[in-house]
Amino acid sequence: MNEMVPLEGDPLEAGRMLFARGTQFVHAAQTVEGLLEAKGIEVALAGRSNVGKSTLINAITGQVALARVAQAPGRTRQLNFFQVGDGLLSIVDMPGYGYAEAPKAVKRDWQGLMFRYLRGRPNLRRVLLLMDARIEDKPADHTVMGILDKAAVAFQIVLTKSDKMKPEALSHKHDETLAIARKHPAALNDVIVTSSETGTGIAELRAAIAALVA
Repeated sequence: MNEMVPLEGDPLEAGRMLFARGTQFVHAAQTVEGLLEAKGIEVALAGRSNVGKSTLINAITGQVALARVAQAPGRTRQLNFFQVGDGLLSIVDMPGYGYAEAPKAVKRDWQGLMFRYLRGRPNLRRVLLLMDARIEDKPADHTVMGILDKAAVAFQIVLTKSDKMKPEALSHKHDETLAIARKHPAALNDVIVTSSETGTGIAELRAAIAALVA
C-alpha cells in the first residue's frame, strides 16, 4: 500500500506509480440498483457525448483499448467501472450527455442515472467534467454543473483535444473556462488542459487523481 502514497514533492511520479499498477474493467451498471457495493475511492468522468472520455481513460491508464471508443456518439448508456491496482481506486465512465440525435427518452434516462449516482454514492471523491477545448460551452454543460453543485460533489473541469487549438486560442479558452468554474461552488479553482493525442496534461491529471488516494 505504500506505493499508493504520493512521493513528497513529486506528484507527477505519484501519478505515474498509481497507474503503473494496472487497470482493468470490472463492472457495468445500467441502473443504480445494479451498482456494486461502494468500496475504495471513485473518480468519475462526465462530459458531452463525443468529448473523448473513453480516449482519455485509455491515455490516463496507458492502455490502448481499455475503454472502448464508440463509432457513433451517445452509445455509452451505463456506468462503466475500471479498477486501478488492488481496488483502492476506481475510474467511472459516466454516460455521455447532450447528444443532439439521442431520443429524448434516452437522454432522460441517462441524466436520471447520472443524478442518482452522484447523489447516492458515498465514496465518490470527485467528478472530472470533460469539455472539448474546440467547442464553446453548451447549456447541457451548465445544467450538469448545476447538478454537481446541488449534489455537493466536487468537480474539476478538464479540457480535451487541446492539440487541435492554436496556443493563443487555447490560452483564451482556458481562462474562459476557469471563469466559468469560479461561478460554481462545487468546482475546483483549476482547469487541466489535456490532449490524448500528444499526452499534454495526462501526467498532471494522473497526479490530481493520485492526490485523492493519498
